[in-house]
Amino acid sequence: MQEPHIQSFFDPETFTVTHVVSDPGTRRAAIIDSVLDYDPKSGRTSHTSADLVIDFMQKEGLTLQWLLETHAHADHLSAAPYLQGKLGGKLAIGQRICEVQTVFKKIFNDKDLNTDGSAFDHLLADGEKFKIGELEVSVMYTPGHTPACLTFLVGKDAFIGDTLFMPDYGSSRCDFPGGDAATLYQSIQKILALAPDTRLHLCHDYPPEGRGPMWRTTVKAQRDQNIHVHDGVSEAAFVSMRTARDKTLSMPTLLLPSIQVNVRAGRLPAPQDNGVSYLKIPINTL
Repeated sequence: MQEPHIQSFFDPETFTVTHVVSDPGTRRAAIIDSVLDYDPKSGRTSHTSADLVIDFMQKEGLTLQWLLETHAHADHLSAAPYLQGKLGGKLAIGQRICEVQTVFKKIFNDKDLNTDGSAFDHLLADGEKFKIGELEVSVMYTPGHTPACLTFLVGKDAFIGDTLFMPDYGSSRCDFPGGDAATLYQSIQKILALAPDTRLHLCHDYPPEGRGPMWRTTVKAQRDQNIHVHDGVSEAAFVSMRTARDKTLSMPTLLLPSIQVNVRAGRLPAPQDNGVSYLKIPINTL
């Protein structure tokens, strides 16, 4: 099978990586984990990050087939509807998004939020296969950070969302609603059971002082060097570490705006009678 061409875009404001995965033969492509720029001080959105992706797609002559989300992000807003309006394609996320929608419907008391996943064009099942052009993609559920997290496998490349970070940073938090450290450990073991030379493409990087942003590593590097979950770390040790660490972490700056938009497939709440969309801030809830 021909290998995909992968072009990645790092957003320094949210530390998010958007991946464009394309089939060199058919010029069809998928965009994984896009970013809508959002200023929490003014409440304004903009499209600088998404427009960089659009410019690349157009210059390369790519046709957008899929907009893929590894999960409902809690640290940035998805630009999927904007990209879809410009480039087409189908928007897909894991089937268990319905669980996430149900949780946050209650938290935000959002009576208009559907919890059946119908905001998305397609809900992906664990083990499901689909194509980007002639490239076969396999879906592997990897929950723990959230109930709906999944990994996209394309040959020797795996797009793993927030499950793991670079080896020097470790693993994702599990203290959001529906998260679970033991489940994350089990999901990580599924990823680390892939071939050692499998390339792992990350959704985020938080580079420590002294190095620039990085978002590609390998199964072997993670097994050898990951500070949280290298070979030899037991489930009990990981759960203890992850639980203690999560208690020290503050909530992401964009948690409240991003999650209520992303469970709507990246769409803002419907405008009210003055033509303005509003986001809710629940008090003393999270």
